[in-house]
Amino acid sequence: MSLPDHLLDILCCPFSHEPLLPLTGRRLKKLNQAIAAGDIQYVDHEPVSEPLKAALITRDQKVIYPIEDGIPVLLAERGIGTTQLSEPL
Repeated sequence: MSLPDHLLDILCCPFSHEPLLPLTGRRLKKLNQAIAAGDIQYVDHEPVSEPLKAALITRDQKVIYPIEDGIPVLLAERGIGTTQLSEPL
């Protein structure tokens, strides 16, 4: 699922206000492997239990936000910090 460019131009992280970019391909697959291993939590410390079909990542590569049913979930507590990953995406 890709978001229209005009929407991507205005979306930003609700905490840092960093612009958001699509997380796709190899990077999304790598994140989903870590989720399947039970290694990933949301910012609110709830485990991420389902693989992500689509996601956005901040330009500084620090936070990932899921896209559910075509809608970006831009809640600060639903962000996924990338420092949890053993290797950078």
